Amino acid sequence: MLSVLNELEIARLYIAKQHKMAYLSMGIGLACAATGYALGTPEIGIALVIIGVLTGMIIFGLVNKKSSQYKLDFKHKVIGAALKQFGNDLRIEPQSGISETDFVNSYLFSKQPDRYFTEDLVYGKIDKTQIHFAEVHAEYKTEMQTKNGKRTQWHDIFKGIIFCADFNKHFNGLTVVRPKGFGASIGKWFSKNLLGNKNIVELENVEFEKVFVTEGGDQVEARYILTPSMMEKLLELNKYAHDTISISFVWSNVYIAFPLNHNYFEPPIFKSLLNANVLEEDLNILKLMSYVVEELDLNTRIWTKQ
Repeated sequence: MLSVLNELEIARLYIAKQHKMAYLSMGIGLACAATGYALGTPEIGIALVIIGVLTGMIIFGLVNKKSSQYKLDFKHKVIGAALKQFGNDLRIEPQSGISETDFVNSYLFSKQPDRYFTEDLVYGKIDKTQIHFAEVHAEYKTEMQTKNGKRTQWHDIFKGIIFCADFNKHFNGLTVVRPKGFGASIGKWFSKNLLGNKNIVELENVEFEKVFVTEGGDQVEARYILTPSMMEKLLELNKYAHDTISISFVWSNVYIAFPLNHNYFEPPIFKSLLNANVLEEDLNILKLMSYVVEELDLNTRIWTKQ
């Protein structure tokens, strides 16, 4: 690993130097523009800022291929090696992710994405459990007519990591656990008291009920899945997310959406790879995904689940 990091550090230093030159060129151009305006020769300032910005863009363009290769090498060689701590079968595919179909079919979200991006697919087995997870950013758009024409705004559906694992119990229905915000609470009350919705599952864990709203097509099966132990474990996992997690149990899989505000598995440009803390956040997220399998006891196979 040290030899790999040393090799990547050479590439990083070169890329960092080129980036600094590009920023410096743009900065000089802007400074010249300001000076030109101050001296009453704005046309000279404009010409110099254009030259500075174009020079910076050219430098970025020339180093772009090397930057892309540096990022891929980091993910394959460093993150790929780190994955072996958690399972020999685990692999990373930086340019793949959770498909939009898989995202929709997880039933974790009520809105369909209008714009969807995913990367850094990790997949394989931890002991007996098949898993895959990836970073996802899904958005929907709203359009508003204004006096200046149509204005489009983009809103997050989800930004973070979607985790999927083969569950260790068979079930036939769909059980979904979503965050219990104010809107969810009102929706739950209306569904149960006015619409007669039979899908709301009332559970015995008071703390769990404060955090989540549970819906299930089969009340018995939902309680069979969400045992007292399972609810405690999901509450524990919830502590590690930036916001409340969502969970679904569908087709013998468990999906968990971890809202996170950090872009993982990206190598630094202006910070040394040889810094002892540079991989800390990436390793922590890998530990968390492994912890899901351990905490939910997914490797314990019962009845016909092998």
